[in-house]
Amino acid sequence: MCGIAGIISFNTVGREQLKKMTDTLAHRGPDGEAHWINQRGNVGFGHRRLSILDLSSDAAQPMHYLSRYTIVYNGEIYNYIEIKAALIKMGYHFKTSSDTEVILAAYDCWKEDCLEQFDGMFSLAILDKKEKTVFAARDRFGEKPFYYAADKTQFAFASEMKALWAIGIAKCPDDKMLLNYLALGYVQNANNKEQTFFQDVYSLPPGSFLLLDINTLQYRTHWYWELEKDNVQEISVRAAIDKFQELFTLSVNRRLRSDVPVGTSLSGGLDSSSILANIKHAGTPFKTFSAIFPGFAKDESGYIKSVTEYLKKKSVTNGPILQHFVEPSALGLIKEFKTLCYHQEEPFPSASIYAQYKVFEMAHQQNVKVLLDGQGADETLAGYNKYIHWYLQQLTAKSRFFAAYKEKKLLRKNNLSFKWGISNYLAAYLPSHAAIQLEQNEYLKSARQPDINRDFVLSLKGREWEGIRKPIITKLNDILHFNTQTMGLEELLRFADRNSMAHSTEVRLPFLSHELVEFLFMLPANFKIHDGFTKWLLRKTMDNELPAEIVWRKDKVGYEPPQFQWMHNEILQDYIQESKRKLVNKGILKPAALDKKITPKAAHESNNFDWRYLCAAQLLPGEL
Repeated sequence: MCGIAGIISFNTVGREQLKKMTDTLAHRGPDGEAHWINQRGNVGFGHRRLSILDLSSDAAQPMHYLSRYTIVYNGEIYNYIEIKAALIKMGYHFKTSSDTEVILAAYDCWKEDCLEQFDGMFSLAILDKKEKTVFAARDRFGEKPFYYAADKTQFAFASEMKALWAIGIAKCPDDKMLLNYLALGYVQNANNKEQTFFQDVYSLPPGSFLLLDINTLQYRTHWYWELEKDNVQEISVRAAIDKFQELFTLSVNRRLRSDVPVGTSLSGGLDSSSILANIKHAGTPFKTFSAIFPGFAKDESGYIKSVTEYLKKKSVTNGPILQHFVEPSALGLIKEFKTLCYHQEEPFPSASIYAQYKVFEMAHQQNVKVLLDGQGADETLAGYNKYIHWYLQQLTAKSRFFAAYKEKKLLRKNNLSFKWGISNYLAAYLPSHAAIQLEQNEYLKSARQPDINRDFVLSLKGREWEGIRKPIITKLNDILHFNTQTMGLEELLRFADRNSMAHSTEVRLPFLSHELVEFLFMLPANFKIHDGFTKWLLRKTMDNELPAEIVWRKDKVGYEPPQFQWMHNEILQDYIQESKRKLVNKGILKPAALDKKITPKAAHESNNFDWRYLCAAQLLPGEL
């Protein structure tokens, strides 16, 4: 895990430019720093190293291979051992034990098709001296970032935008992205995966690669992976459980490969608990890290204790579980909010991001460089309650009325919250019309948000619908696919990447093995929502591996802090008021917004406008 940067230019690349870029990325790689410029002087790469695999200097980057290729790379290829063995059989030789060298050999062997071989998270750039090209790529889900900016004289890239700003690229917020965030809570543009919150700074989309000609600076992006959502196959429950367990265990084991200590986050929910239950740590202590909120109704410390006590009794071969707890607070959020925003770079929806930030900080303090985490399960196994009505609509559209009635009854018996009415019947039979109506609703929310200055909205004439998109949903897989590949998961991955890297810690996500995800999308919908439960297949798989109160838990929390209480804090309210004043001075909010009483909201509550004002104000140039 590292920080990467590079410049390809018509002019001479200066080492001082690369140094400015890597200095801003020091938190991503405190274990080493290096810069390299090619003989011609028009290509320069910079790297900050976080040593995880092969800690020797031989594995340092930029790394050169066959006197032809030079790479800078951020991430992990978890199946590098298997790929390396295959390449050795084909005649390749290796000098290091790193996955970086494996990437270079794989690229020499298969060119861009090497990406299909990788089970991992990565962003990378490879100079091919012979072909005079730079090949850049990003992992399938977007776990690792790759930002770039290009003009007529240079192409610059980096792991974080601040490295681009360090060499003079303008930090100019995009007003339409800002409006969509303030009014709708969007942190991405569903219609343009390359767009960021800043003009002329772009993100290489997940599952894509870029090929650049270093002589002309011309480049094109290409997709190399698309998740299939329509190829559903029939399978027995037993076979599905066995296959899921096989793929999940393989994913966990691969993500434990490390030459430094590994731990895991533990929220008390099903996902993180399932990861811990699949970790074998024979005879050695294993560290877990949790955010808790004593006295808060949604504090999960009781569930965390239940999981660890159960696993201690169940396994006589594993070593002890060493638990570590952190208690984020309102005062801590106030004190560290500016730093949090500095690392995140783009806005975020709630104080849950701060809770995650503190968990990674605690792991760093305990000298744990790698942390496993449960992100990705909700989007692929239908874990959120918002997916329930889409599943019921699928059943209704197929005239499976009794199945829909039975499922609704069981879901309500389990106290799962979902809305169901005449509009859902209409959406089931008229999905295209439903998508149009939902888009219209979003447009009206954006255009009529009462606090936003009318002149600011009018200045965006012609861009009114930009970033507003609702997919046509005919089945559960449609909305899961949209949230996994288009809008939803990638923003969560950005939060995790910045929070982990802020503390020089690597986060690994076992639920995002592409083989596992592809399998889950091949399953019928009733393997995901069934008998009144979401994530049914995972629950069935873990039924004898975790306590019943975890496996069949009916509420969902997940790193939710007491944001409602925090927003009553007078100091935080003053901070929000100053943020609103800044937005008023910028012509974004109406002056009347300053007279409105601040409305505290829970972390996942809708229309969380005051939180958005607080966050958005940090984006804009100038001090609060």
